[in-house]
Amino acid sequence: MSTYPDPHLAMVRPVTPRTPEGCEDCLSLGSPWVHLRLCLVCGRVGCCDSSPMRHARAHATDTGHAVVRSFERGEDWRWCFVHEALV
Repeated sequence: MSTYPDPHLAMVRPVTPRTPEGCEDCLSLGSPWVHLRLCLVCGRVGCCDSSPMRHARAHATDTGHAVVRSFERGEDWRWCFVHEALV
């Protein structure tokens, strides 16, 4: 069985979290989040799909920045929103 790397991985860059203290949008709105995701294209920190506002997914949809990684301590995985898969 052959596997092919996700083409969106070509967009991944070294990034610095823009708001390491939490979801950028939730912080400005004063809304809560459950878990955090880091955009691996621009460094935006957004909240996960279990959070009320789902800002990480909204950012991916609005910008085309498809790949995020968990921004939770002890977690080391990446997700492609376009392919709905771990990458």
